[in-house]
Amino acid sequence: MAPPSFTHLHTHTEFSMLDGAARVKDLVQAAVADGQPALGITDHGNMYGVLDFYAACREAGINPVIGTEAYMAAESRHERPVRRGKVDDTGGDVAGGEKLYYHLTLLAESTEGYRNLLKLSSAAYLEGYYYKPRLDWELLERHNTGLIATTGCLGGVVLQALLADDRIKAEALAARLQDIFGRDNLFVELQDHGLPEQHKTNPALVEIARRIGAPLLATNDSHYTHREDHVAHDALLCVQTGALIDDPKRFKFEGEEHYLKSAAEMRQLFAELPEACDNTLLIAERASVEIDFGRPSLPRFPVPDEFTGVTYEERAADYLRSLSIEGAKERYGLPVPAEVMTRLDYELGVIRDMGFSAYFLVVWDLIRFARSRGIRVGPGRGSAAGCCVAYCLQIVDLDPIRYDLLFERFLNPGRVQMPDIDMDFDERYRGDMIKYAADRYGSDHVAQIVTFSTIKARAAVRDAARVLGYPYIVGDKIAKAMPPLLMGRDTPLAACLARTDGHDDGFAAAGELRAMYDTDPEARRVIDVAKGLEGLRRQDGIHAAAVVITDEPVTEYVPVQRKPDGNDTDDAPIVTQYEMHGVEDLGLLKMDFLGLRNLSVIERTLDLIEISTGTRPDIDGVDLDDPATFAMLCKGDSMGVFQLEGGPMRSLMRSLAPTSFDDVAALVALYRPGPMAANMHRDYADRKNGRQAVTYLHPDLEEILGDTYGLMIYQESVMRVAQKFAGYTLSEADNLRKACGKKIRALIQAEREKFVAGCEAEGYGAVLGTQLFDIIEPFADYAFNKSHSYGYGFIAYQTAWLKAHYPVQYLASLLTSVKDNKDKTAVYLSECRSLGIEVLVPDVNRSLSEFAADFSDGTGTLGAQGDSPGAITFGLAAVRNVGEGLVALIVAEREGNGPYVDFYDFCQRVDPQVLNKRTIESLIKAGGFDSLGHPRRGLLLVFEDIVDRTLERRREHDAGVVSLFATLEPETAGQATGFADTRLPIPDTEFDKALRLAFEKEMLGLYLSDHPLMGLEGSLARLTDCTLADLRDIDPEASVGLPAGVPGGEGQVRMVGGVVTELARRYTKKGDLMATFVLEDLNASIEVFVFPKSMSDYGALLDDDAIVVLKGRVDLRDDRLKLVCMEIQRPELSVDGSTDLRISLPLNALTDRLVDGLKRLLREHPGDSPVFLHVGEKVLRLPSEFNVDSRRGLVGELRVLLGPHAIQG
Repeated sequence: MAPPSFTHLHTHTEFSMLDGAARVKDLVQAAVADGQPALGITDHGNMYGVLDFYAACREAGINPVIGTEAYMAAESRHERPVRRGKVDDTGGDVAGGEKLYYHLTLLAESTEGYRNLLKLSSAAYLEGYYYKPRLDWELLERHNTGLIATTGCLGGVVLQALLADDRIKAEALAARLQDIFGRDNLFVELQDHGLPEQHKTNPALVEIARRIGAPLLATNDSHYTHREDHVAHDALLCVQTGALIDDPKRFKFEGEEHYLKSAAEMRQLFAELPEACDNTLLIAERASVEIDFGRPSLPRFPVPDEFTGVTYEERAADYLRSLSIEGAKERYGLPVPAEVMTRLDYELGVIRDMGFSAYFLVVWDLIRFARSRGIRVGPGRGSAAGCCVAYCLQIVDLDPIRYDLLFERFLNPGRVQMPDIDMDFDERYRGDMIKYAADRYGSDHVAQIVTFSTIKARAAVRDAARVLGYPYIVGDKIAKAMPPLLMGRDTPLAACLARTDGHDDGFAAAGELRAMYDTDPEARRVIDVAKGLEGLRRQDGIHAAAVVITDEPVTEYVPVQRKPDGNDTDDAPIVTQYEMHGVEDLGLLKMDFLGLRNLSVIERTLDLIEISTGTRPDIDGVDLDDPATFAMLCKGDSMGVFQLEGGPMRSLMRSLAPTSFDDVAALVALYRPGPMAANMHRDYADRKNGRQAVTYLHPDLEEILGDTYGLMIYQESVMRVAQKFAGYTLSEADNLRKACGKKIRALIQAEREKFVAGCEAEGYGAVLGTQLFDIIEPFADYAFNKSHSYGYGFIAYQTAWLKAHYPVQYLASLLTSVKDNKDKTAVYLSECRSLGIEVLVPDVNRSLSEFAADFSDGTGTLGAQGDSPGAITFGLAAVRNVGEGLVALIVAEREGNGPYVDFYDFCQRVDPQVLNKRTIESLIKAGGFDSLGHPRRGLLLVFEDIVDRTLERRREHDAGVVSLFATLEPETAGQATGFADTRLPIPDTEFDKALRLAFEKEMLGLYLSDHPLMGLEGSLARLTDCTLADLRDIDPEASVGLPAGVPGGEGQVRMVGGVVTELARRYTKKGDLMATFVLEDLNASIEVFVFPKSMSDYGALLDDDAIVVLKGRVDLRDDRLKLVCMEIQRPELSVDGSTDLRISLPLNALTDRLVDGLKRLLREHPGDSPVFLHVGEKVLRLPSEFNVDSRRGLVGELRVLLGPHAIQG
């Protein structure tokens, strides 16, 4: 006879974030391995992990017991008592001896109980959030059906009374819970982790259970899966609290007993109370929850009465058809082409049969509302641009027939799956769109969707090293030994140490890491702890786009949360507790409301163009063959252009030389890790420009791949090839694409056999079929969605057109869009300088709140574009200590009564709220009064006295003092309220350049009127191999393992230069001096670490505002790009003239390929500097057609092509 089993019903998973170190799958596997028939989940105050847990248990064949360890208020969830001392997970103390919250374990016995759990968890956040989401007795009484409750752990209300030696209160509280949940549904919970408090309370709990007739329940408060995982859990607690493991005063769990113990261990622990263990099995048998997956639950869009189908679905389908045909007439004209009607009939039939007509009506209504309110909508994102119905409804703006975009890539009739139309809106109005949805369908029917950040492998290594007390360099060294990202994917630590399916390449690249693990005890300890941290949830957040809209209230399907985080509760967004994939699996309508910055830029630019020219370009009907736009793109002058502004992308554009909209879309698809790793971007550029032959395995491929020069850069190309050569339907072809993308060998092999057989059947033969599939298999993984490429390519083209034709207005809009990002602002200011666009300091007489195009004559009078070259005025609201409200007052007075004459006039006229001394000081330092003729230093010396006098005169005026002089002449009375002959003189003294710029940077976050590096760019470029902008072009996650030629690759050594700012020296725990500072050039900035060794060698060269050249290693500490300093020098730089560029090469290096590459690079950077080629003993001056501008990335690119020592500095 098998020994009796046990079910764990007090279990914390990784979703008890930074507290639970047990992964859901590991917990389930451990329970199954021990023969336990069921498992519970009771995360702290949330239900985040329920769906993952439910699915894992069902897949493993054990019963999931759904629950939560809720937080409970002493009495009312609405109370906000004043806390005393630290509030941790014990609830803290408040006046009166109660705690802010207590723990209560709740388990769902039935599906109804599960629904009540959804409502309780939601109400705790929506109504009771105060430090934690709190329930109260009233909520428990309202939603108790189908629930089992326990008295909980030491943090429970009953046990807290016992710990306070109040047995009468403890029994009364237990009885109160029993009255709410019923005699059979309140269990007295016993735990034994060897803690003295439990040894004190357990006997009393047994007595209370006897007295009130409640069953006992044995649990183990598990926070990790196996006993040995206590080290990782301890480290996780340290990550949460920022403490070190060896800190004796830190928060920690006592003992090593908080793991998922075996049934035998639990039976032995409670040998004297076997019924307490038996009751776990009883609950496991009683618990029966069915969560309904996959059945769509779409909101019902109201259908007009004239559509009279029998069912709602029929009426919705008829209405959708009517709208689509009307839209087709508008899009295509009359008569609607037969090809269009055929396509519409097919798509509408698929949509109707799959039950998604209402979905399209919901999306149509949202987009219609946005357009009616003048909110800019994107042309189409993702696969929806392949839907002709969406085009006719004006949901998307790209004609799928014209661009051969496939409906089956969007909605596959062979695979029942919710459609996914992602909507891009002007980012300023995303909140308005969500509010409209809430107003339309009910605020309790709409919620945003939660997302979780996880501890990635490199971060886990660094976290582990830090909490173990090792110097940063230890974790950094181990992290650097990890393999690079492969095709954008990380290699888990476990797969670095042992071969694992799917990670062969990562294992092969991790030899150094394995050697460290085998030979270095410190490294082994760090890696072992890091393995326990890797992949755990770090924190929750809100998905940038996803929103769910439901037919019934959201809490009928998912729990929700709202975290005020210091804001008014009503202002905090309501967010699901289930993440996006879980919401979709439940069949709920998930929609992406993405606020796209570049749509805001387009709309702002159009506004500025209209102000300055009186006309508003039709940007949605823009000429897609505009010569000026393509001329700009061919030169790589695309800084600030959507999707096309990165340094490597600009180099690719110069090589590719786009001449059509198709080329722009291709650029969007090609500039990604997969295609770049396969060199497809260069192949495309070379084939387009005749540098590489275009070949096809079969002539029939040309009709499919001709536009992309024989390359399968789009997923739709893969689908078309399968359709043409193997006889696939487009639905089957989409399944082929997905199978190859999943990299599951069995699926791929099955598709290979089907594909080759299809090629034979179509008359192309098995040999060609095999050759084609050999190409399709890898390409399908990183080929891009053509619909998305064309959608975002269209926005890219629109922004390029605006920059080419209206650069002042466009760059002003760009600067406004990044006003809170000083790195981006610096980049775009540099672009203004390179285009000869002056950016003026903030000016009380010219500036608005935001950046603006200024074609005035300098006196504040607006001129038409063309009357002056135009400039950009810095927004007043961007000045530190100057808020939007104060700017509105300054601008309103100026627009109502004319420009300010001088500082005295300003002080007399503006609202007294503006005369805040900190605000005025900031405006002076930023140059806000320069145009009034006052020197900044002089004004700073006397402004406080002037402001004081003004305010005093105003107070006298308001008190009626001036009325005593009513008989005075008007001008005399005017003097009485102002300064007149009592004006304080403003000294004629100014700051030197360095201090003036320092104040400017303090107030604006960057140098504006000048820059310490201005004029030194060329000299600095000769001493460096890339700019800071080159480094920052790379997404930190994607930069790991980039090719050697790409700046920003993790671990690469780069030579950069700039100005030292924000220098901070400090001592390590060992007493060694180190430093951090921000290195800034004309385009960007980056944080630099100078560790003790480098500090001792080069620290004397570091000063704020010093210009340095630095050799450093690219570092991704905390997933943020940084440099670790290796060497520093203080160069002697000369102001740039037309300094020549000298290239040194050995004679044997001058191959045809290298010479062609050199010519290409030189032509891509035209300028005034002559180029000299040193070949052996000879010096050749190249023809003037190769003169260059060496300041903007050329030197770095030449070093990549020719080697690091080819450029003479």
